[in-house]
Order: sequence, then structure tokens, then C-alpha cells
Amino acid sequence: MKFMIVGKANGETEAGALPSQELVDNMHAYNEALAKAGVLLAAEGLYPSSQGAQIAYSGGRATVIDGPFAEAKELIAGFWLIQVKSREEALEWAMRVPVPEGYDGIGLDVWRVYDASDAPDAASSDPAEVEREKAMRRRLGGRES
Repeated sequence: MKFMIVGKANGETEAGALPSQELVDNMHAYNEALAKAGVLLAAEGLYPSSQGAQIAYSGGRATVIDGPFAEAKELIAGFWLIQVKSREEALEWAMRVPVPEGYDGIGLDVWRVYDASDAPDAASSDPAEVEREKAMRRRLGGRES
């Protein structure tokens, strides 16, 4: 099972403030523990929303909306993508994320990620389609499901 652990943004991350060296060291240790356990697929911090954009759709047309975006509490500052055996294991790992000062009440989100093995039987029963999916994941350096 794949899960995404999502770290929420706050005013400091939206202002582009870099984390303290202590927090960076703690995050590296956490990421190393995930990697050593063989569960880490990806881990990245994100630039503030002022460096991003949203795509809005109306009447079948796409429109770009440049950041920054108003509600920092609804934005994300970073994420981890992990592959574990259960929801409980994902939550155990999420509970170990180093918490920066000033994040009281903000917390993390933990979301299960769809993967090819979750597809309905009809869509995944075609052996050629299954092989195409596996080949794409190998090219991307990801794990096969």
C-alpha cells in the first residue's frame, strides 16, 4: 500500500523561510530511517505558493491562476511517499515526522495513494496493459505494484 504524508504550510513556509539546521538534520534522520526500512519512495519540500500555479477549468477550458494563494493552512509545504504493509504502519511513520516549532494544531494529512493493483479487474486483465504499466514504472525508477 502506498501512502502520502502531507506536511501543511504556514505563514513562515509561505514567506519562503528556510527551516532551521536542527530541523533539516532531524528531517534527514527521519528520511534515512524511512529509506533504511525500505519504505521511502519520495520525499520533497515545496516552494511557497508564490512560485506555483493552479489550473481552473470552466466550460471545458483551462485557465492558469498564478500564486500566491490566500489560505496558507490549505496549502502544503512538503510530502513523503511511502510504501508500507498497512494503514497502521503508515500512521506509525507519520507520527514520527519531526515537528517544527510553531506547528501547533497544523498537523499532517495521511492519504492512501491509488496504484495499478487497485484498478478494476477489467482494466488490469489485459496482459499487454499490465506490462506497459510495469515498463513505465521501471523507466521512472518506481517500484512495481
